[in-house]
Amino acid sequence: MNNHNTASNSWLDAPAHTAWRLAEGQRLLAFAKAARLPGGFGNLQANGQLAPGACAETLTTARMTHCFALAHLQGIPGYLAYAEHGVAALRGPLWDEHYRGWFAHAEGREDSGKDAYLHAFVALAASSAVVAGVAGAQALLTFAIQVIEQHFWNEEEGALQETFSRAWQLPEPYRGANSNMHGIEAFLALADVTGNSLWLQRALRIAERIIHTHAAASGYRVIEHFDAFWQPAKDYNQDHPADHFRPYGTTPGHSLEWARLLLHLEASLQRFGLPAPGWLVDSAQALFEAACQQAWQADGSPGFAYTLDWAGQPLVRARLHWVHAEACACAAALLQRTADPRYELWYRRCWDFIAEHFIDLQGGSWHHELDPHNCPAGTLWPGRPDLYHAYQALLLPGLPLAPSLATALAGNVTKR
Repeated sequence: MNNHNTASNSWLDAPAHTAWRLAEGQRLLAFAKAARLPGGFGNLQANGQLAPGACAETLTTARMTHCFALAHLQGIPGYLAYAEHGVAALRGPLWDEHYRGWFAHAEGREDSGKDAYLHAFVALAASSAVVAGVAGAQALLTFAIQVIEQHFWNEEEGALQETFSRAWQLPEPYRGANSNMHGIEAFLALADVTGNSLWLQRALRIAERIIHTHAAASGYRVIEHFDAFWQPAKDYNQDHPADHFRPYGTTPGHSLEWARLLLHLEASLQRFGLPAPGWLVDSAQALFEAACQQAWQADGSPGFAYTLDWAGQPLVRARLHWVHAEACACAAALLQRTADPRYELWYRRCWDFIAEHFIDLQGGSWHHELDPHNCPAGTLWPGRPDLYHAYQALLLPGLPLAPSLATALAGNVTKR
């Protein structure tokens, strides 16, 4: 079995902590309702309002749809309509009827390329919406699977290709760890919804390449960027170190996210009766240890630095909310899997940090970015567009490592 009993007196078992998690999740959901637009969901400003002229974005719409479907599965009234709105948008104005696939946003569609990262989130949203019984979700899921299999999945490479032009021409001579990481997340959900273990086998192939081969050979620092032949491109974006999706150097938050997903993959393989290689849990622990050792308080102040250079020095020193949310979720997963009390300490440490610095009880939601002195900032991530990372971090500690979120909530599965 891969779900061990947690340490004694764990917060994971504490009724007050569970009540706090669920209440904070509902507070975030209520804030996110304001993101609704006629064509989907847009990005909220720090004041919780849409900016003048805001347009629907596919990434935001997919993430919101996923979260609102989960809220409905939790049994929280009022969110089914929001999930239905998201599915309708992804099947309507955000869908490229001519070339198939999804535009990045509802405006300027002629110049919109097709991106694996984006399509992974559409597949995740569709799978959660199917489990939640959202109208039109099954057709959306069918479209998402077809597009992934026809264009993004490369059987020879055992991974996702990155981007194409709108008409599925001009494949980018680049391979990215980030899009493939979220591909694994989507594939875990697709396996549960379709019952097809092929998605788990594909997820394992991605993890073998990026983590078991490359990260293991690099001191369990995740290499983010590769050329078309999967050779590391360590100098990629050196002139743009704070790029939103492809920053230079290493991103410790992704190490934490990868670590958690490896544990979900191990549990999912076991649930399907498939072999789960031992390196999955070993790599998860090594990734977590490396990220905490190198990035926590790396510049003298508490919190995880956003990026490090290849010498392990903090590069972009901002603290981002999603990194700390992933740290909590990863520590909880490792605690469930191993019962090692050091993960309990990290779980508490990260939630204490979030409660002190990120949670905004006056304005609502969480600050998305802190400066190196842990004061609210908005240089990298202005506004509060992201529900997905924080909300999932509040749900995952109360659920098993498999099945994936929506299926677990639908079955009311407990982590024991």
